[in-house]
Order: sequence, then structure tokens, then C-alpha cells
Amino acid sequence: MLGAALAFPASLVVLVIMMVPLVMMLRYSFNQYDPVQMMKAGFTLENYVKFFSDRYYRAVFADTFMVAALCTVLALVLGFPVAYFLARTRTRHKSLLIILLVFPLLVGNVVRAAGWMVVLGNAGFVNAVLMHLGVIEQPLKLLYTPLAVVIGTTAVVMPYMILTLQSVLEGVDFSIEEAARNLGAGSATTFWRITLPIVLPGVAAGTMLVFILCMNAYATPVLLGGSGITMMAPALYQQIARASNWPFGAALAGILIVATLCMALASNWLIHRRYVRTMAS
Repeated sequence: MLGAALAFPASLVVLVIMMVPLVMMLRYSFNQYDPVQMMKAGFTLENYVKFFSDRYYRAVFADTFMVAALCTVLALVLGFPVAYFLARTRTRHKSLLIILLVFPLLVGNVVRAAGWMVVLGNAGFVNAVLMHLGVIEQPLKLLYTPLAVVIGTTAVVMPYMILTLQSVLEGVDFSIEEAARNLGAGSATTFWRITLPIVLPGVAAGTMLVFILCMNAYATPVLLGGSGITMMAPALYQQIARASNWPFGAALAGILIVATLCMALASNWLIHRRYVRTMAS
């Protein structure tokens, strides 16, 4: 009780700081856009109607969802082996490995995106190596494409996925895996029937976190995607900062938040449902 009482004031401050801007944004989304006054107070659904009736913005949302889903899957598939290794290893260099994993989080997304621009550019590292090996004669267009956005975004969110999975795997009793192998189960069977069901809550948490980050990515899609792909966060920024259409920009932000939370919670529910069924069987 004492801990909850001490944490309540700080939690209340954080809640107010988070909720007040969201409530204001939601209120703005029902206002009417005015080129002179920027917006007129009122209550209209025309901003939401504009989004759902405009093929361009529906395509922007679809592209955002596809990129976020793909990056989440890639982060899970590529990050799980790393998290498993970090959880099982007993090397004295484990702390150093974790520091190296956390280090990219200390660098801004803009800096990391600039690094990928150097790697994926026409005169970048990838094209230079391929041309030196004689694989290609002309540089491949890698930058300002959806592929570049997927690569850059996956690299940004990978540490979050690995750290989340590693924290869960640290609590797994790996003697269960050894017992399964002693009973004749192969490595693949042990993973699918023993390890994965145990860590499903961690998979759900990591997937939800990474998916939310991917859906709301801004710097990476702008710098690596250019005009090749437009995602929701850059689209709503353009409406607010460039077009000064605050009501429509607020509506885009509201749709992005609601859709992201709904899809993340739905995936979390499905994973936990499978976890409960697996544990009960």
C-alpha cells in the first residue's frame, strides 16, 4: 500500500501529460478546416469521411500496416536466436554483448537512417561490393524504396525485440529442453512444443511493442523511403506542418493510434489464447 501511495502522484502526472494532448488532438479532429483561421470549432465527421473515402490515404494506411507487419515478423525471426543465445550463454563477455546490443538505442533514428543511406545509396557500400564482384554492371536502386524502409525500420526496432525476448528467456528453466531431448524429441520438436509455448507471453509483449513502434515510425520512412513510399506518420506531419490542416492531421493521428492499438491488442490476444490452450493441453 505504501509503494502504491508513493507511486500514485508520479503516475498521475504521467497520465495527465499523456492524456491531455491526446484528448485535445481528438477534439481537433472534429473541427472544420479553414484556410484563414486554420480551423473552426464545431463537430463534424468530414475529416474521417475524407480519410475513408480517399483512395490515397487508404493506400497510405495499407502500406503502413504492411511495412509494420513485415518489420515485426523480421525482427521476431531474426531477433529470437540472438535473444536465445544471450539467455543461454554463460560467457564472461555477456555484459559486453548486451551493451553492444543496447548501444544503437543511444543513437538517434536520424543518425541511424543516415548510416543506411550511405550503405544503400547508388554509390553506397552494397552497390560498390556488388559491382566490384561483377554481380551487377549498374547500381541497384535500393534507396528511396519500400525495401530500404523495411531494412531501416527493422534495424531500429530489433534491439527492443531482442531485449524483451531475452528478459523472458532468462526465466526459462532450460533443463526442460534437456529432458525433452532425453525422451527422444528433436531440436525442432523441442522448440515448437516446449520452448516457444513457454515464451509466448514474451513474444506477445515484444511483438506488440515493435509493431507500435513500426506503425508510428517517422524519421526512417522519410529519409529512406523518400517519395517511394508514404506512411501514416509522415502523412499526418505534412497535413499539420505544411498544409496547416490541423483537423485532418488530428484525424489521421487518431486513426493511427486507434488502429495501432486495436491490431496490437488483437495479436496479443491471439498469442495469449494459444498460450493458454498450449499450457492446458
